[in-house]
Amino acid sequence: MDIVLGVCLGIVLWFFARYGLGGFYTIGPNERAVLCTFGRAQRLEDETTLSDPIAEKLTAEEKQRYEYPMVRVVAPGFHWKLPWQTLHRASIATSTVSIAFDAEDPSANSGGQVLEAVTKDQLNTGLSGQIRFTVSERNLYAYLFGVKKPVAHVLGYFVSILRDRIANFEAPGKAHLAGPEPAADALDIGGVQGISINDLRKNLRDLNERMDAECETAAARYGIQLDAALITGIDPPAEVDSALAAINTAHNHVSSEISLAQAAADQRIVQSKRAVEIETLNAQAEVEPLLALAAQLRDLAGNGGPQAVEAYVRNAKIALRRKARHLVLQDATGGTK
Repeated sequence: MDIVLGVCLGIVLWFFARYGLGGFYTIGPNERAVLCTFGRAQRLEDETTLSDPIAEKLTAEEKQRYEYPMVRVVAPGFHWKLPWQTLHRASIATSTVSIAFDAEDPSANSGGQVLEAVTKDQLNTGLSGQIRFTVSERNLYAYLFGVKKPVAHVLGYFVSILRDRIANFEAPGKAHLAGPEPAADALDIGGVQGISINDLRKNLRDLNERMDAECETAAARYGIQLDAALITGIDPPAEVDSALAAINTAHNHVSSEISLAQAAADQRIVQSKRAVEIETLNAQAEVEPLLALAAQLRDLAGNGGPQAVEAYVRNAKIALRRKARHLVLQDATGGTK
């Protein structure tokens, strides 16, 4: 009897130590947790993520696919759970990884250093950079139970969007050059500027902003918020890079020659305008005395009659004859001497 009582007491003590004292747990400052009772997460009545602001960017079709229940989140502190309850933890600390990191195969993409992509003109290029993400506290259900490997899934989602953007990227402000009849300046040097790798390198900031906008729905989809994507390098193969350097050098030379020609043409146009202005002023200076003389003759004819005009002409001839060295006179027969 004492043996049976001792065994029962041992079982009770073991149960109390295992599920009583062992039921206490702590949640750290950078952690959140979800408590499940008999495998079911504790829900907040009938609320879903569709009523949360994180789902605002989802399309109508995506809202049907990514509707998750809102669950009770265990805050940091000291807690206790029942034996039939299980705890699922998640770190909400911000993590930073390379955009080439593969969570399922760390040796892929040159050891997670360079991500390969193909541009719209079929050039292979290597991308380097970082992506910063954190677990969304408002959608822990999707992170813990919606996807088997959420980090790998989200990084794959990001890479697929990035490769699609690289393959279809077009520099801002160049769409107006497309069409059946491109502009004259586009025919001259637009082909050189249209190289996609050049466009990508010159518009890294725009590419990063587009990626941030495309990944705004990651928290509603997979429970991971992509805080920022920073693409820092676009490095094509060595042979392509050398060819691009030669093309850019030629383009810079052509642009320099075009600028010099335009400057010379502008200078000649200015000189031509000045020459026209000078000749116009000279012509006006020659015409003004004639106009003044005509006005004087009209006044003489109106006030003094024909005799006054004849007297004026006679006096003018006397002044001219004084200045002349030779005179040609006409006799009565019409000859000259």
